[in-house]
Amino acid sequence: MFEQLCSRLSLIINGNSLLRKLKVMMTLRYFSRKFESVPASASWYLADLGEARGKQELFTRQSPQRLKALREHALIESAVSSNRIEGVEVDKSRIASIVFGKPLLRDREEEEVRGYRQALTMIHEQGAKLPVSEETLLKLHRMTRGELWDAGKYKEKDGDIIEKFPDGRSRIRFRTITAADTQACMRELVELSNDAIKERKIPPLLLLAAFNLDFLCIHPFRDGNGRVSRLLLLLQCYHLGFEVGRYISLERLIEQNKERYYETLEQSSQGWHEGKHDPWPYINYTLFIIKTAYREFEERLGQLQSPKGEKTSLVLHAIGRTLGPFRIAELHNECPNVSVDMIRRVMKKLRANRQVECMGRGQNAHWRKTGNWQLGNV
Repeated sequence: MFEQLCSRLSLIINGNSLLRKLKVMMTLRYFSRKFESVPASASWYLADLGEARGKQELFTRQSPQRLKALREHALIESAVSSNRIEGVEVDKSRIASIVFGKPLLRDREEEEVRGYRQALTMIHEQGAKLPVSEETLLKLHRMTRGELWDAGKYKEKDGDIIEKFPDGRSRIRFRTITAADTQACMRELVELSNDAIKERKIPPLLLLAAFNLDFLCIHPFRDGNGRVSRLLLLLQCYHLGFEVGRYISLERLIEQNKERYYETLEQSSQGWHEGKHDPWPYINYTLFIIKTAYREFEERLGQLQSPKGEKTSLVLHAIGRTLGPFRIAELHNECPNVSVDMIRRVMKKLRANRQVECMGRGQNAHWRKTGNWQLGNV
């Protein structure tokens, strides 16, 4: 009688688990069961990224000083941009000190930027040795959230993604996984990823992007999901041998393409719970970001005989990204590890070459690029 009762209880428990599993059809689950073909757009990205990784070793053997400057700049940009996407901003004059120094932190915003930098440093130092596991995910969240009570913990209450409009209206953009189902879904996501890698079921870069999409749709934390997803992207790139995130900030590129990020995430999340979603818009966006990072990396290090120093190159690229008039102080905010005197020397040379012009006098004077501006000819 007791054995029959245990058997019936086991059937009920297993049945409930099966029903619970069927509630969600994640991208990785779908790909693991039925991965048929890759759209042409994604195939082109994969081919380009394979070629970029092949050139990576050549570039990283060159000019240690230039690479060091790139690493420092990327660290600042990543810590600031990833938090800024989530509405967390700090005093620009304190950015370099927060990232590289040990000042007393003024508020929670500075604490979160410092924590993100520490998480980046851990990933850069450990690389592929740091596993993609639940333990790692929780640790990354704990580091980026500082002293908050739920740092490093899955959400305890249900919370959908709400979009608010200027006129006060709001709508549910996406219904996330319930708090009760979060841990089980995260465990399955990690298991599916490890199994797909082991069995070579899915091309690795597509697996990386699909994992990122599923993570954001599960939305396992009360807050900080976006930041952890970007750290995961960097970590998984290391696992696949794509190390461009060490030198070019993936987070800054995502921020510069923020509208496309939200647009593709919404497109690919529709129907996600039922397995009727189209994951390719977000997958292609992720591959686009990595490809863009490699293109910028090659632009900065491709001309190996260039007489320009890397700090000069950082200033030139910052100018290149401007869309209108700018001030030297704004360039310094974009390149906090470059001195103001160095920036002024670069501007003086550009002015002599008629590539920029000054529109006023004094420290707050505005500058702008002229019709002669061309980054490659500086």
